[in-house]
Parts: sequence; structure tokens; C-alpha cells
Amino acid sequence: MPGPLEGIRVIECNRVAPGSLTTVLLADMGADVIRVVEPSPAQPDLTEQADDGRAAERRKRRAGFWVDRNKRSLSLDLKKPEAQEVLRKLAADADVIVEGFRPGVMARLGADYETLSALNPRLVYCSLSGFGQDGPYRDFPAHDINYLSLAGVLNQLGQPDEPPTIPLNLVADYAGASMHGALGVMFALFARERTGKGQFVDVAYLDATISLLSAVPSFMAFFGGGPEPRRGVGTFDGTRPYYTTYECGDGRLLSIGSTEPHLWHNFCDAVDRPDLKAAQLMPGEALRGPRPEQVEAKTEVEALLRTKTRDEWYDILTKADVCVGKVYDPAEVFEDPQVRHRGMAVDLDVDGAIALNPGVAIKLSDTPGSVRFPTPAAGSHTDEILASLGYSGDDISAMRAAGAV
Repeated sequence: MPGPLEGIRVIECNRVAPGSLTTVLLADMGADVIRVVEPSPAQPDLTEQADDGRAAERRKRRAGFWVDRNKRSLSLDLKKPEAQEVLRKLAADADVIVEGFRPGVMARLGADYETLSALNPRLVYCSLSGFGQDGPYRDFPAHDINYLSLAGVLNQLGQPDEPPTIPLNLVADYAGASMHGALGVMFALFARERTGKGQFVDVAYLDATISLLSAVPSFMAFFGGGPEPRRGVGTFDGTRPYYTTYECGDGRLLSIGSTEPHLWHNFCDAVDRPDLKAAQLMPGEALRGPRPEQVEAKTEVEALLRTKTRDEWYDILTKADVCVGKVYDPAEVFEDPQVRHRGMAVDLDVDGAIALNPGVAIKLSDTPGSVRFPTPAAGSHTDEILASLGYSGDDISAMRAAGAV
């Protein structure tokens, strides 16, 4: 069954994973994504040479670089005029360009929005950059931790008497830029259905991170005129007994997330401690530290949960309608029966190696997305794509000799 983006062609010019996640979300839904990669000389395969017994596992991980699955791979050196001409030919018939370079790079390569939209007015052109296409920080380099810092997110993570906790680069890079990039492309494609014209989509990692703050309780209060949020002070800071992690009798961790009073009451009844119900969430807790009864309750629960294993408590608490989760190691995630049932663990056969991939998170009833094929070898579709553009075998050989492909 074709996906909802069947017939949409996307060209990806990008070196970093957030841009690749934007396009794989489109590819999983059926778009024909052509990823442009730089030509590289043949390199010795170090995983084959390593004699430590782990070469097969490294091949598995390499094959499983999932953000390039469902894509075709085209090798182009965009600094060469011949390669720039290939990109212009592709863009003339494409629906979407996604690029992840610093502002100005694509203009120097003759592949900016103004140039390509003149060839194809229906083109949706999405640029992902740290600070956007304008403003005083436009040309600054940065990474996830820097965007979190400037957005005010990093200063909220961790305890007040310690430096901020540095999270995985999920926030600015992926929840921020990648998701906003995919949404921006879809908004522009939807608008094109009405107007017949493409447009430029400018997504900044910093902008996208700031936009995520709007749903955080402490920031909602701040935006409404309340005090500035402080690190280690709030409903979700881990100091409250109803929203934290606990070590169980087997040394494994369990998370409790029962912020609603009735769910915390369910927990207290399930562990036979109704006297702890007074430690429930109360209005205004996003703006202050834990109450004395909450500190005491947390200590009591810590001792209580050490009396059974993580899995024993999980079974008890799920049956009692408590918000609870096992704190999994990475391998455990993809063996979980719910994850497997929902198709979020996909095993792909890549030249005899089993590559583990996350599944497609958005489930559509009539036109579902799918994992059709794994990440291709870099440049493996070059000849096929060039031939489709009208290049002869001699033309391709000449470009390869010139280092353009």
C-alpha cells in the first residue's frame, strides 16, 4: 500500500543527523528521498580488519544508521560546476529540498532558494540552521548544548546546588530542528495544494527549542506573569515522591509519574501506605520546592520499593492504575512486548547482518508509512539517478574522472 507521500520527491543536502531525521520522516511515509553525499575515495574497511571478535557487531551498528533508510544515495561534489548542474536538474523536477548547512553555503554553490525556485516555482525549500537565515547570530557555529543554553532550557535541568544536567541531544537537534523541519515541509506542501506555489521554510534550532517551552508548567506560569523558573524547583524536578525514580530490590530503577492526586492515591493504596496521600501534587508546586511531607514521603517510598524487584513492583502498580515505568537499559527497550507489538522494533537483513531500526511512530489507518529498505551504501544510486536525468555512460564516466561524482 503506498504511503501518503508517494510521488513526492525530496532532495537532501545535509551532513548532520537532525537534517537526516527530517527527511527520513518523509521517506518513511513514501517520499522518494535522494540524499546527496560527498564523493570519497575508497577507504579500507577497518571493521573487517579489526581482530577483536566484535567486527560483526560493528557492521550491524553501521548498517543500522536508520536516519538514512528508505533513501537513495547520490554522490556529488557540489563544489564542482558539473555537480551543481546535476543538482539544478534534480531541483527542476523535485518537490522539496532540505538543506542543513550554515546560511550562505547553498548560495555559494548556486543552489539557494532564489536560484532553484526560479527553475521550479512549486519547490518547497527547507533550510535547517542553528540560528536561522538572519539575525546577529546567523553565522555562529553551535551544537545542541549551546541552543539549550540560549533557550533557557539547560539552566532548568538538574538540582539547584549542582551544575546543569546535560541531556542527550534530543531536544534542540531532534524534537526541535528535525520535527519542526518535517512539519514545516508538510505545512508548505499543504499550502502549495491551495496556491500552486512552493515557498521557503526557515527553521532555526534555537527558535524550535524555545517553542518547546510553551507547554512546560513553570514556563507557562512565567509567560503569564509569574516568577522566573529556577533549576531544581518544580513539579517535575525529581524531588517529589509522585514524580521521580526509585531503586528496587534488584538494583534496577522504576519511574513513578503519578502527578494527578487520584493516581498518587492509587499508588499509596497499592503499596498499603494511605498515610502518604497528603504528599500529593498541590496547586503552585511548579514554583516552589517540595513540602516537608513530600520529602518524608519520598524517603519512606525509597525504603518501601527496595522490598521487591523492579518487575514485581511494575506488575503490582500497573494493575493498580498507577503511572509507572521500568527504567530500561537500551537493549531492553526493543524487547519490550508493547514496543514489539506496535512495530517500533524493526529487524532488517543487511548483507547477512541484522540491523535494528526504530519503527514508524505515526500510525496512519489507510496510508501507513513503512520501512521499505535499509540505509544504502554511500553513492550507490549515483549512476541510476544520473541516467534518469539523461546523462549517458560516457557523461557519467567523465564526471567521475573529474571528481564531480
